[in-house]
Amino acid sequence: MRLLICFFGALLASSLADDTDPVQARIARAMSAGPPEIAKSARIVDTDSQGKTIVLREGNNGFTCMPGNPKVIGDPPMCADAASMQWAADFKAHRPKPTNTVPGITYMLAGATQRSDSDPYDKTSPPITVPPHWMIMWPFDPKATGLPVTHRDTGAYIMWAGSPYAHLHIMGRPQGVTRRDNQ
Repeated sequence: MRLLICFFGALLASSLADDTDPVQARIARAMSAGPPEIAKSARIVDTDSQGKTIVLREGNNGFTCMPGNPKVIGDPPMCADAASMQWAADFKAHRPKPTNTVPGITYMLAGATQRSDSDPYDKTSPPITVPPHWMIMWPFDPKATGLPVTHRDTGAYIMWAGSPYAHLHIMGRPQGVTRRDNQ
């Protein structure tokens, strides 16, 4: 069991925002998760100390970026489109399966700390540091696709295979996306 909640830690309400960081620092951390051409026009949200969503900056491209909380395992910075946000809301609500009707894209180009590749709700396995990656949030079946289900440092694999929340986890940065100076 490796790597879990690489995904939507900020939406899982397992932790509250690290409000000690200035707003500009949280915006920069959120933007570090996505490709520059997406992050520059994305909406940036966080949660306040009561767990309510707050908008740090409005956006206009359909992506939402979140700074996460670097002090909490499974709460990495990320940028996600509307379909991924729906997927995450369904996951948080423990719905039987995601309701997004198109594949979603989520970026975690600043890396993450995670728990398990196989158990979507694992909260006790030791933390694992994961380098930059991105995900396609859509049901992937390893038998139908031939894709592996075990964590790898390069390439792609199906995370949470066998669950309704199985999705494609792709290590590295999308082609043409370079590392930012602050990463």
